[in-house]
Amino acid sequence: MKLLIAKMLSTCFGLGYFPVAPGTVTSIAAVACYFFLPALHQPLFLLPLVLLFCVAGIWASPLMEEVYGSDPSVVTIDELAGQWVALAFLPIGLLPALLSLLFFRFFDIAKPGPIDAAQRLPGGWGIMTDDLLAGLFANLSVWMVLFIFGLFHLSL
Repeated sequence: MKLLIAKMLSTCFGLGYFPVAPGTVTSIAAVACYFFLPALHQPLFLLPLVLLFCVAGIWASPLMEEVYGSDPSVVTIDELAGQWVALAFLPIGLLPALLSLLFFRFFDIAKPGPIDAAQRLPGGWGIMTDDLLAGLFANLSVWMVLFIFGLFHLSL
């Protein structure tokens, strides 16, 4: 029963089993949820939800590693949490949402500096932390683009 719950949570109810790029698919789903569920636009709702998913991911990831090996690609709860960090506090609109997705996927895949170091933390901590940092880097990158182009007031 514990493994079944871990599978459901850590794969974002099966998105992690998508045959091609499950992390990207989950990130797109996270952006869609954010875009179409206005409650997620509120940081006082979104950030506790991210924390809840982090706790679930830290708990479930080691169980999944026992079945699928180290940092299994089917575990995508980290992409969901990281993508929501990338979206937090941004202006609501299509451009900020798309930029957050692009930057998040870049940082999650490229894993520069501290993101790479974070993934080496043990168990679920490493699985979750590198994506949270990728989300933070993505968020800051979107703000920089919006500032540079004078679009920080943007709302599409």
